Amino acid sequence: MRIWSIHPKYLDAKGLVALWRETLLAKHVLAGKTKGYKNHPQLIRFKRQEKPLDFVNQYLAGVFAEAKNREYNFNKEKINWNFTPTTLVVTNGQINFERDHLLKKLKIRDSEKYHELQKEQICYSHPIFKIVSGNIEEWEII
Repeated sequence: MRIWSIHPKYLDAKGLVALWRETLLAKHVLAGKTKGYKNHPQLIRFKRQEKPLDFVNQYLAGVFAEAKNREYNFNKEKINWNFTPTTLVVTNGQINFERDHLLKKLKIRDSEKYHELQKEQICYSHPIFKIVSGNIEEWEII
């Protein structure tokens, strides 16, 4: 499971679909609707929030917006749109780690996306995050 901190626009088709599915799985875990993945490190930042389901629904809304921009047919009914908007922080170290991680994947899967991301001077975060100075997040498995 990878819930990317970087903006979904950087993901290739396979990555965006995987992000959608994995975030829906995260939503089910946080809602107590599944037994697996309860202690997955990618869920730590969700669990730290007062209303983790608001966070995950807002995160899904960002993924949905990118899918809609690409004219993909994601089901918006999977999102509870009554979330309270929030901003969370992510470190620039985490963003850089994820950028490098994604570049390795894209080099194999999608050379066009690989070259697009490689040219980016600044890597933006998913809209829910505000980037702050810092190292890789402690929940990240290296």
